[in-house]
Amino acid sequence: MKEIKVLAPNGLLGYGFPKESFEEGMKRKPDVIAVDGGSTDPGPYYLGAGKSFTSRAGVKRDLEIILKARDEAKIPFIIGSSGGSGGSPHLQWLKEIVEEIVSEKGYKFKMALIEAEIDKNVLLEKFEEGKIKTFESKQPLTKEAIEKSEHIVAQMGVEPIIKALDMGAEVILAGRAYDPSSMAALPIKEGFDPGLTFHMCKILECGAIAAVPGSARDCLLGTLYKDHFVVEPMNPIRKCTEISVAAHTLYEKGNPLRLPGPGGELILDNVKFEQLDERRVKVSGSKFIPKEPYTVKLEGSAPVGFRTISIAGVRCPKMIKQIDDILENVNKITKENFDMPESDYNIIYHIYGKNGVMGDLEPQKEITSHELGIVIEVVGKTQDIADTICSSVRSTLLHYGYPERIATAGNLALLYSPSDIKMGPVYEFSVYHLLELEDPTEVFPVTIYQF
Repeated sequence: MKEIKVLAPNGLLGYGFPKESFEEGMKRKPDVIAVDGGSTDPGPYYLGAGKSFTSRAGVKRDLEIILKARDEAKIPFIIGSSGGSGGSPHLQWLKEIVEEIVSEKGYKFKMALIEAEIDKNVLLEKFEEGKIKTFESKQPLTKEAIEKSEHIVAQMGVEPIIKALDMGAEVILAGRAYDPSSMAALPIKEGFDPGLTFHMCKILECGAIAAVPGSARDCLLGTLYKDHFVVEPMNPIRKCTEISVAAHTLYEKGNPLRLPGPGGELILDNVKFEQLDERRVKVSGSKFIPKEPYTVKLEGSAPVGFRTISIAGVRCPKMIKQIDDILENVNKITKENFDMPESDYNIIYHIYGKNGVMGDLEPQKEITSHELGIVIEVVGKTQDIADTICSSVRSTLLHYGYPERIATAGNLALLYSPSDIKMGPVYEFSVYHLLELEDPTEVFPVTIYQF
């Protein structure tokens, strides 16, 4: 193949996209439709709880349009990180939606499911063999962390997806995957340069974010050649520019010139961006350097308690000036009121108008706001403990008598009734490490279904 075209409908399955943009993309006769289905961006809850952070209705809407187009064009359709977090329950959730559409429309195709959730016993064996290494946190993994995790997934590269393509799969639902893997698999299978392929697909996996104006809810087409690639938005209101495409290299990157992934690293030191016309950009010079041993990232999520919150506003300037001292005293009163270990709960304040976004990293230390928004968050060992402590903190803060206080009717404007909101289970990332593999497909079994 002298060229290969990859159509990305949007930056995340379920986000939606204009039908007109997608239809324009299909007119360009793409060789594959591919989309990223998930991320760790929403935090550990969705992996731990086995739930999707995109809505079923939104995902089904996108799938109905894409599967119809795929059926007409007879090209592969590949989804990475299915169901959001890419664990077994997420993969089954997406499979059920596809099956529902197939039963309604009568489509005929071969579908592959690629599991990314790893059995704990298998992972414990790898742990004992010394095959799991520290990653960004530099925190060594423990046996206890593996055992307490609800779900642990590995972030697959292109190899398991290529295996599914070799097995004749026309629709592929992959579990947790390196973001570009779903888009890069077919080009790499067809012999295109891995450096150019991965770089192009790192751009495509975000939809039209690399365009102006940028949007994850729109289509982007990538065309890969022997020594370069070209990206172009399918919506006429958008255009790709040298700056917009180059700037995307900074998107969510610790180092924009070194992008590690399964089995190697993308090197962008000598990349060149060229404006071909008003809407298209040519990119060249991307390199991929394989690394041994082959590693994939592990992500695990474990429960740590239950959360209750209360949302309130403060408008008194005297209270605003003393807010840190007031909250410290409220915590002391709460501790004195309950005969329970402090380890059973944690009180957290998010103070918007002070440092609610940046926290301790906020450079502006002086409060200049005329009002504050306070989110009282309590994480407890049980939901009852979280409810009890949040109720106490909220009521104490509501009636707390601070120096120079004038009004006595109450210090807080509470946004909701009931004022305390049960949020349910809380999770944390318990595993965030690298797993060494002898075979890039060994922990990613493929199952074929015929519709």
